[in-house]
Amino acid sequence: MELAKYFKSIIDQDNCAVVICSLEHEIIYMNPAAITRYEKRGGQALVGQSLLDCHNPQSVEMIKKVLLWFEESAEHNRIYTSYNEKENKDVYMIALRDDDDSLIGYYEKHEYRDKETAKRYDFDR
Repeated sequence: MELAKYFKSIIDQDNCAVVICSLEHEIIYMNPAAITRYEKRGGQALVGQSLLDCHNPQSVEMIKKVLLWFEESAEHNRIYTSYNEKENKDVYMIALRDDDDSLIGYYEKHEYRDKETAKRYDFDR
């Protein structure tokens, strides 16, 4: 069974923006939530561009430091980067690894702290 289409569907259904980058910081994939979130910055046109071009020099330095930390150990896979008070969410950088634990890229993960307001199993929404 080819799992790639299932994993892509999981990412595409996520309400959080997911921007996947190569080790060279090239944006290689954006899920629909990311395309919408970054529409003013170019949306889908950002794919193929450098993520570093979207950040200030201080952030670029930290992104590069995190990547070095990811490369140090296969156990270095998740690091907290910030809290966004306006959106009440924590932000992490996550390492992406292949089957032999080699680093192949990274992405930013958003975890919202807001309690769900939808009704349980609300099929009528």
